[in-house]
Amino acid sequence: MASPVCSKFTMNDILSDAFFASVPVFDQFEGVTDTGNYRRLPDDWVLAVADIVGSTQAIMGGRYKDVNMAGASVISAVLNALGQGDYPFVFGGDGAMVALPGSLEAAAREALAAAQRWAEEDLKLTLRIALVPVSDVRLEGLDVRVARYSASPFVTYAMFAGGGTSWAERQMKDGRYTVEPAAAGTRPDLTGLSCRWNPIESRNGEIVSIIAVPGDRGVTPEFRRLVTDVVAMSGEQSRNGHPVPADGPALAFSLKGINREVRATASVGGRLRQRLSIMIQLGLTVFLHKFNLKFGTFDARRYKRDVAGNSDFRKFDDGLKMTLDIDAHRLGLIRALLEKAQADGVARYGLHSQTSALMTCFVPTPLSRDHMHFIDGANGGYAVAASQISGKTLSIDQVTP
Repeated sequence: MASPVCSKFTMNDILSDAFFASVPVFDQFEGVTDTGNYRRLPDDWVLAVADIVGSTQAIMGGRYKDVNMAGASVISAVLNALGQGDYPFVFGGDGAMVALPGSLEAAAREALAAAQRWAEEDLKLTLRIALVPVSDVRLEGLDVRVARYSASPFVTYAMFAGGGTSWAERQMKDGRYTVEPAAAGTRPDLTGLSCRWNPIESRNGEIVSIIAVPGDRGVTPEFRRLVTDVVAMSGEQSRNGHPVPADGPALAFSLKGINREVRATASVGGRLRQRLSIMIQLGLTVFLHKFNLKFGTFDARRYKRDVAGNSDFRKFDDGLKMTLDIDAHRLGLIRALLEKAQADGVARYGLHSQTSALMTCFVPTPLSRDHMHFIDGANGGYAVAASQISGKTLSIDQVTP
């Protein structure tokens, strides 16, 4: 009798697909420096790495929201194509990375190719993508290890270490492992991708995007101590420097963000219907929130609180990345720690201050509480901080919301 499991999948495929679900979860962010929290990705996995070609020029042209949307589209396209399975990913502002089993590479390649074409045709941005085998990373003497941080009871985010994701990004920029765009007119499934919220203003002083990566000696005990100290210093700020208020962002929405969502999630012929649907959703949300009412299982006030709790304002991806709402005193102390570490060769860093944060969201359904929200600075954020490390420094005068 034939097996009820499709014959193209082996037991190894099934075990590999369930890998991330088996990674233990930690709920104190300081755990990113604990090597015991990390597990090696299986050898037969691949890394889908993406960034925006010419993101510096796009940011200087005031298009950072479009850049964020294109970067997040990689996560949305892949997760939707794979059935929103449990796969590790990280959002980097002007790019993203998703790790997935090799058995799913063909489906991911098709989704990524469609995302490239959509970014080119709808956003006029060039999305560069590579699919890099983890086995090739290890041939270089590097590794890809993943940990699982619980931002809230409903959402976990992947943390990456081992140097492999940084190597994969360099290979992509060198033109290796590339993914070619799909045919003209091809669209990815970007259901749930949105950028509806207005920028979130600082309440403590400044919104600061920070990146700290290891120096030439790699991840040393001194670098781990630096990460611990910076996290501890930000932890002295209310809510650990979280840019989103505990009760969620203000119910104020960006018309440009809504238009971006409409272009991302609907064909040309369906855009009017999609825009009307979004406006009805937003109007209903405001009404329910004001009068503290529920619509079936949807609770608008709880949803706003979940938006705050489910946000990824800090992460580790071969280095520390944080977007904080912080006061001048604590910012000065953090800057001093980073400058000393850089002078000592322990780390290299970029730090960019702005007045507000930007949120890009992946919400497959608002009726479920596992919606995800990606935080970046609203005036260049991680891209400007990274430019300080690479030497392609942008100034605040060159970046507009």
